[in-house]
Amino acid sequence: MPKLRRMGRQTWGAAWAVLCVAGLAGTAGLKASSAPDPQPNSHVSAECRELIADIERQLDKARQQGGNDGLLAFSRQQPNAEDCSDELRDFFRKDR
Repeated sequence: MPKLRRMGRQTWGAAWAVLCVAGLAGTAGLKASSAPDPQPNSHVSAECRELIADIERQLDKARQQGGNDGLLAFSRQQPNAEDCSDELRDFFRKDR
């Protein structure tokens, strides 16, 4: 049976460093490739812009009156109102 060669500390250290650098490079490559595509600016209807402006006014008023302790609720009573859920979601993501 052949005798195995022992690896020195420097060889182990170099192998460990190469593996770490390869892992970091792989991780960076994966993060860069999975970055979300920028969303194109979509057209926001006048009704949705008006609703968002109203919400902004109410939020500003609430902040002036006492901070962020409370809860604001928004509802619309118009039966034929346009669905602005995507625009509202984008607005509140930006507001954080």
